Amino acid sequence: MQNFIRFDTIKAYNQWNRNETRHPLVNLVDLSMAAPRQHNKMRFDFYTVFLKEVKCGDLRYGCNYYDYEEGTLVFVGPGQVIGVENDGSYFQPKGKVLVFHPDFIRGSALGRHIGDYRFFSYEMHEALHLSDTEKQVILDCFDKIDFELRHPIDKHSQKLIISNIELFLNYCTRFYDRQFITRENVHRGVLERFENLLHDYYTSGQAPSNGLPSVAWCAQQLNLSANYFGDLIKKETGRSAQEQIQEKLIDIAKERMFDASKSVSEIAYELGFKYPQHFTRLFKQRVGMPPNEYRSMHN
Repeated sequence: MQNFIRFDTIKAYNQWNRNETRHPLVNLVDLSMAAPRQHNKMRFDFYTVFLKEVKCGDLRYGCNYYDYEEGTLVFVGPGQVIGVENDGSYFQPKGKVLVFHPDFIRGSALGRHIGDYRFFSYEMHEALHLSDTEKQVILDCFDKIDFELRHPIDKHSQKLIISNIELFLNYCTRFYDRQFITRENVHRGVLERFENLLHDYYTSGQAPSNGLPSVAWCAQQLNLSANYFGDLIKKETGRSAQEQIQEKLIDIAKERMFDASKSVSEIAYELGFKYPQHFTRLFKQRVGMPPNEYRSMHN
């Protein structure tokens, strides 16, 4: 069983970093105030966003490592665990950490739509790398949040802090869109591997026993989180990953229709469908006619 430090309250994380608790459900933590420490695995029961100002080693998240460099934003959702390999040495953490509890945004528009910010479930190696200009925009958002936290709490405080958190997250969405574009060569490689993955899956005979390939399975094979993989495919192709999988499946199905020795049901089973009628429904939806009609037109 892995050992990790669990932070179930904002106050506990503040204390660990020698920061004042100015609000029990939200804070902008200054890591430079923390005591020198060794690397640890940590679990957060709240939303956490790291902006590091120095390179500080390899973070481990799941089965992957991420080289944590300056000017990088890493997003951690409630219940996730991140960790840095402990080499026995001490380091002085630096940077800012925005932390906010789900209860703080509950009932607000942000609380209702927090799931739209899918990068909270990205993996560490899918972090957001900021340009100098983008970093300044992020710091400006942090300054506004910090101003409100230092201001005496009044009836406007929560609304203004939530608005600035939402503004910050919307900028992050824009910057991720930019990152998908500027890393086009890297992503093109992912698309090629995705295409090859589906081709190999169907030509290797795995489908009858393993069923239809899911988006989550494809993402796992490509060492990506399901959300990042889905967002990448959508940005690059204009279609969802599920649509891409279905398109590949239909292309293969069309080829196999020319084998008159196989019935439509046999082809459906070969493609991983448990029930042939589900294949027929999908084929008609994507092609505009049922499989038998398509077969008769091309034989």
